[in-house]
Amino acid sequence: MSQPPPIPNLTALGLAAERPLVLIDVDEVLGLFMQGFGDFVAQHGYEMRVERFALFQNIYPPGSDQHIDMETGRRLFDAFFATHCHEIEPAPGAIAALNRLHRHAEILILSNAPPQGEKLRAAWLAKHGMEHPLVLNSGPKGPIAKGLVAQTLHPTAFVDDLLPNLDSVAEHCPETATFQHVADLRLRPFAPRSDRHPRIDDWAELGEALEAAVRR
Repeated sequence: MSQPPPIPNLTALGLAAERPLVLIDVDEVLGLFMQGFGDFVAQHGYEMRVERFALFQNIYPPGSDQHIDMETGRRLFDAFFATHCHEIEPAPGAIAALNRLHRHAEILILSNAPPQGEKLRAAWLAKHGMEHPLVLNSGPKGPIAKGLVAQTLHPTAFVDDLLPNLDSVAEHCPETATFQHVADLRLRPFAPRSDRHPRIDDWAELGEALEAAVRR
């Protein structure tokens, strides 16, 4: 049985353990992933029709009523992260909100992106002035979040669009404030909600809520 990857050290990442810590997702939180991925699949002859809170089930051959299969979707997904994931647009208001939040907390970008996208994703963050450490994860984010927030005695917060990741963090480190954000306007009506995690889709409002959470 494979061992889980080691938990990154905050100090080694250039973060101060003496400050609050905010963990933030990228796709559909800091960046408009569905829009960028839709542009990419269009270049490969497919259509993105946002009809549900899903990924591959929203991608169709032109004129077809049958979405693509998982194998085709995974191939497109891997190719996107290897070549085009740095071309997505930032979520409206995200950059300004992070700049304000960074006055009060350390920010770590925690993304479930495949390894081949790490360099391009880091370059995308730097290009848009979000030069915060990037850590890639796979699977539920609770275990890695637990190891990260254990390195500080100060308040912590976590933002993601996916309820499974939010639930995982809440279960592994219940002291961490969790917030849901869905950046794509088309996805918002389909995104499941939970009373466990405040849903704030406006970044100006979310930034204020995060600041309040870590300054409590």
